[in-house]
Amino acid sequence: MGRIGITDTTLRDAHQSLWATRMEIEDMLPIIAQIDAVGYHSLEMWGGATFDVCLRYLREDPWERLRLIKQHAPKTPLQMLLRGQSLVGYSHYPDDVVEAFVHHAVENGIDIIRIFDALNDIRNLEPAMKFTKKAGGLVQATVVYTVSPVHTTEHYLQTAVRLADLGADSLCIKDMAGLLTPYHAYELVKLLKQRLSIPVQLHCHYIGGMAVGAYLKAAEAGIDVVDTASMPLAFGASQPPVETVVRVLEGTEHAPGLNLKKLFEIAEYFEELRKKKGYERGVTRLHDMRVFDHQVPGGMISNLIVQLEEQKALHRLEEVLAEIPRVRAELGYPPLVTPTSQIVGTQAVLNVLAGERYKLVPGEVKNYLMGYYGKAPADLDPGIVRKILGDKQPITDRPGDLLPARLAKMREEIGKEATNEDDVLSYALFPHVSRKFFEARVTGCGRPGPAKKSAQGGVVPGNTAKEAEDSMNLEEIRELIKLLDQTDVSEFSMESQGIRITIKKGKCGVEVTQPVEAIPKANAAAVEAAPDVPEAGTNASADEDSATVVSPMVGTFYRTSGPDAQPYVELGDTVQPGQALCIIEAMKLMNEIEADSAGVVSAILVENGHPVEYGQPLFVITKKKT
Repeated sequence: MGRIGITDTTLRDAHQSLWATRMEIEDMLPIIAQIDAVGYHSLEMWGGATFDVCLRYLREDPWERLRLIKQHAPKTPLQMLLRGQSLVGYSHYPDDVVEAFVHHAVENGIDIIRIFDALNDIRNLEPAMKFTKKAGGLVQATVVYTVSPVHTTEHYLQTAVRLADLGADSLCIKDMAGLLTPYHAYELVKLLKQRLSIPVQLHCHYIGGMAVGAYLKAAEAGIDVVDTASMPLAFGASQPPVETVVRVLEGTEHAPGLNLKKLFEIAEYFEELRKKKGYERGVTRLHDMRVFDHQVPGGMISNLIVQLEEQKALHRLEEVLAEIPRVRAELGYPPLVTPTSQIVGTQAVLNVLAGERYKLVPGEVKNYLMGYYGKAPADLDPGIVRKILGDKQPITDRPGDLLPARLAKMREEIGKEATNEDDVLSYALFPHVSRKFFEARVTGCGRPGPAKKSAQGGVVPGNTAKEAEDSMNLEEIRELIKLLDQTDVSEFSMESQGIRITIKKGKCGVEVTQPVEAIPKANAAAVEAAPDVPEAGTNASADEDSATVVSPMVGTFYRTSGPDAQPYVELGDTVQPGQALCIIEAMKLMNEIEADSAGVVSAILVENGHPVEYGQPLFVITKKKT
């Protein structure tokens, strides 16, 4: 036993948990040199949701962020979170993409890669572990901690021993929901330290308020490193504050030896940043204290709140929290961590909103039941499997073995739009999102406005110029652009649904210079000629021989499964009940929308890549005359 090392999570997990990952590189650079001088064991500053959010919302290159932080923090090892075969995405990638991504991450500055799999399926960790070693990085293999009838101390011990045998340089206990009680922390850490010869690290979220206690008992049991965050980004769904942990251990053999004065100077910087951006402090809410009932991590609750707000159904949060444990049990007790937290949480939301359990099932849920995410910790509910999969038989192979090499194809697809290897790998992971990022980079458009707070204090994305356009009536925008293009007018004010806004002409087309939060999104104009459609929220039609397919959720409409894939359906196609018509990207999942009846696609009502509201008409299906 001896001094405990501290990993600082402020630049990754902390702001992912509390600020929806909206801290930009310009927010980080002024303070990184001071953080680097503290003497942390490592800085967790990349991976997780940061990659996606950088591209999707911040219009920031995640690879450039990594290089800049490495440049400003040369002393402290940089650490990232990797979702095993899912890397920094939400579904599995083939091994060639995993290898290229891991190699490029290490080459650009990552020293330690914390690798986990949501199901603790070791088959999903092996390739990333092997490739990290090959690239010269340090492997921190992870045991995801949760509570269920099958997640026993023996399960964790067996998993940890196997990971150590595979060559892990250290082991992390990942308690993403704050479920690890202090005395169980002591028992588990003691057992692991007795059986393993590698360092053991503990990662807890504050959520239910037990994390500091768990760290203290883990220290007594011999833990080597714990994760903390700077106080303004600690508590609540985040990690315990470093200032508290250092103070509590001061004067003991476990004292980390960090300078509290320097820590508070850093905290003052983040406190000013928090006030400037208008973010709430991390707080433990009543829902969080009930974590042992619903077992939902605090960050997942924040996402659920935002999702339900988007679906205009926040009042149904209690129903969703009650539905989540039921879905989780039926799906074999997966730990609620990305991506299984999204899979279980989204299915629970859809079960509640649809009014019928498993009426709408995202493709990711089907893939999970098929075994494409790995082996579930416990048996799946056979009735649910039969209802969703029918006669299909789940796979038993390692999911990655079924994925053909893809990197060369993606490199060819993106072609000259990719300016370097960074772009190729970004595109391989997030094709739709990366293409939009590349376009915005060329035009200089699309920087976000300030993030908005949800009714519960969570954070939702700010408005980009493109998002502002989508929020307005499309016909008004078209007429305005036509007017500006035909005249020397560079600025124009107009009323849109009762809100006065100013729009400027520029290289991006139009730029909204006034807040647009109050402008309600209008239904997109029809892309192709269509008969009259019903009011949003209905599935009937004025024409008894046709049916209107409406969006069951708020999200983004895609006619294809990928940038270069063929559309699911074209105008005039004949479709059958259950046939996929499109994808609605929502709640971090790609949800296939299926036809309820047979007929001919007589209208497509939304443009590809455009946002849609709950109940917004998408297609009109005309029944064939007999």
